[in-house]
Amino acid sequence: MSQYTQFSRLLDLVLKMVDGHEYTSQELCDMAGTTRRNLYYYYDFFEQYGFYLNKNGRKYRLDPRSPFFQQIAGTVSFSDSEAAYLYKLTGAVEHGNAFTESIRNKLRRFYDLQMLTDERLRTRYVQNVNALQEAMDRKRMVILKNYSSPHSRSVSDRIVEPFMLLNDNSDVRCYELASHMNKTFKLSRVEEVRICNDVCWSHEYMHKPLFTDLFLFSGEVRLHVCLRLGQLARNVLVEEYPKALANLQQEDETHWLLGIDVASYVGIGRFVLGLAEDIEVIESDAFKDYLHEKVLKMKF
Repeated sequence: MSQYTQFSRLLDLVLKMVDGHEYTSQELCDMAGTTRRNLYYYYDFFEQYGFYLNKNGRKYRLDPRSPFFQQIAGTVSFSDSEAAYLYKLTGAVEHGNAFTESIRNKLRRFYDLQMLTDERLRTRYVQNVNALQEAMDRKRMVILKNYSSPHSRSVSDRIVEPFMLLNDNSDVRCYELASHMNKTFKLSRVEEVRICNDVCWSHEYMHKPLFTDLFLFSGEVRLHVCLRLGQLARNVLVEEYPKALANLQQEDETHWLLGIDVASYVGIGRFVLGLAEDIEVIESDAFKDYLHEKVLKMKF
């Protein structure tokens, strides 16, 4: 099989797995014209390169909110909170309006709105948020019952110390005792939150908030980068990431300084390498080393 054919099948598979439906492995094999063995290689590839692979029973789909898709969508996509707000607004429009129903269907298709569209899930969500808020106020551990993880493809109880609600209360930042790590858990994947009334936090010194940078990468560590941008680089940056304006300082008529913290060099690295002739890296040495390594690995 040629490399072109492999790429073509992989891209076709990505498009199919974000069409709003879920498919079994056999259905995906038939649509992609590949074997079950190759399909599992594709699954591994997706997870290694920042796709969220969701499994529901025997069916799979790719989460449209995966970092890869968010990088492509840039500033034209809505956050889950924005999508939920629009969904609520359209609900106030007269019933039967075809244009409104089209918008609501698209929002349901591309965003996680089950908490708004399923009353049972909505009730469970409210109960879980209240339990987490109480646990944080009292500094108590909780058990996230039957948490469904798309990464490990497992359902298990997680014993955690919750310390921050995120994304309009759709996620919770916790310290997990089993892994000794801070992690972000989605409330839509939690069956029930049980407060351990007699167990106080014991790792508060390890709690670290999650930082999301301009390029939508998240992490606990902040890496400082300073760039000198020419006119083209400045314009592209502002068009794709309008929030960057707050971090830009004009140096002269044709140059701007950008000083920001990032959670990963991947996002800003793509930006710099794409406009290398119009960008000078001032800080940091670690970022320069990262770029140098990337250039050495390029094949021309």
